[in-house]
Amino acid sequence: MRLPSMRFAVFALAAAMAAAPLAPTAQAQRAPETFAPLARQLLPAVVNISSTQAVQARPGRPDAPDVPQAPPGSPFEEFFRDFFNRNRPEGGPQQPQRPQRRGQSLGSGFVIDAQAGIVVTNNHVIDGADEINVILADNTSIRAELLGTDPRTDIAVLRIRTDKPLTAVTFGNSDEAQVGDWVLAIGNPFGLGGSVTAGIVSARGRDIRQGLYDDFIQTDAAINRGNSGGPLFNMAGQVIGINTAIYSPSGGSIGIGFSIPSNLAQRIVAQLRDGGRVRRGWLGVNIQQVTDEIAEALRLPGGARGALVARAQDDGPAAKAGIRSGDVILRFNGADVREMRNLPRIVADNTVGTQVPVVIWRDGKEETVTVTLGELPTEQAQAAGGQPAQPEPARPVELTGLGLLVAPITDELRQRFSLRAEQRGVVIVEVAPNSPAAERELRPGDVIVEVQQERVSTPAEVQERIARLRQQNRGVALFAVEGQGGQRFVPLRLRGERGAPG
Repeated sequence: MRLPSMRFAVFALAAAMAAAPLAPTAQAQRAPETFAPLARQLLPAVVNISSTQAVQARPGRPDAPDVPQAPPGSPFEEFFRDFFNRNRPEGGPQQPQRPQRRGQSLGSGFVIDAQAGIVVTNNHVIDGADEINVILADNTSIRAELLGTDPRTDIAVLRIRTDKPLTAVTFGNSDEAQVGDWVLAIGNPFGLGGSVTAGIVSARGRDIRQGLYDDFIQTDAAINRGNSGGPLFNMAGQVIGINTAIYSPSGGSIGIGFSIPSNLAQRIVAQLRDGGRVRRGWLGVNIQQVTDEIAEALRLPGGARGALVARAQDDGPAAKAGIRSGDVILRFNGADVREMRNLPRIVADNTVGTQVPVVIWRDGKEETVTVTLGELPTEQAQAAGGQPAQPEPARPVELTGLGLLVAPITDELRQRFSLRAEQRGVVIVEVAPNSPAAERELRPGDVIVEVQQERVSTPAEVQERIARLRQQNRGVALFAVEGQGGQRFVPLRLRGERGAPG
């Protein structure tokens, strides 16, 4: 007898819902019937970038074939890498090297000044090139002059000189782009120039762990290899992003692409065009994330927010202004510091030499100090602070008790383990049998990018973080490791300092 009464209840509820007025909902805008007029307008301004450089043959085996290029992420890629690494000769008589050969890379770009011939692209498209050519929509190839690059944001500015009339596009306001807005991507995927794809803005403010200034626009417009440096347009035909990266286990588009926001790009492009380099504001502090536990310990209202100063560097702008270790930076020049990763970008956006107010939390209350910004040292590893990076020997370093031998990423190791040109971190060169690392299936060629959710770029930084955890009597260290299968988090049990050799 219960079943009919249950059915009646469902029908009654459905009837009541049908009778009740519906709550107002947002009206979705209809998709354009065609993107053709906009594409015709924008295509002439988008160019192909072809860069070439000398590539040295591998030493020791001048007669050996190159490693086959399997699709990234495929089982064949890992098979070929392991096979060639196992058969790499470690010694023997010196062999003559083959002559250098020419390597070529393809990318995209766009013209922003038709009169001056100014072209914007990605730094990684032209990095290391000794010849750069810009190919117009009519297939005219023009030798380009490199005005400047900024590896931190992956932007490069070129200049071409031609009698041909050029078409330019303008930057739009990326802050106005909303999740769900229509966008067009135009570029040179896989060498197929003049390709147009459409999609939407999928997300804003993405941090994909490529650097301290990550603030990417995510889109599902198809972006593939060769689209790098190309523009992402809004429906007004304005550039709101520079396509720079994709997430793809297969190497092709799966609908997750990332673009540098135009509001960030414009400032960088202007400085590269005028002076050939970027001058960023520098505060001179080492910072860390404020956790709920830290906020509670510091009696910081509002929960975890701001950036905790681990150290104010000697003679740095912050130290000179009175900022010290243990302060929490809450606002910088009027901008809220919602979390640690926001601070380097906010600081860098301010003009060198200006005086800015900084609101800090100290001894249970807010205080305001005035800081005169310095210029970020060129070789400094982190925009948040730290002394200029010193060259570190490339010799491997043992991580005692973990069974790991690690080293800085050098050109030789990058080639040996088939690492990406933009790969950052510390590479594993040896794993001891029966060690904690071996138990977690870490392997030579994997790259440690974080320890305990802090970025690392040298073996010394890895050692320092492990030592800190041991001093705190912590039993486990959490590593973020990038391998052939992508990035993963690996917890490693910390043994005593007399553990197995790495």
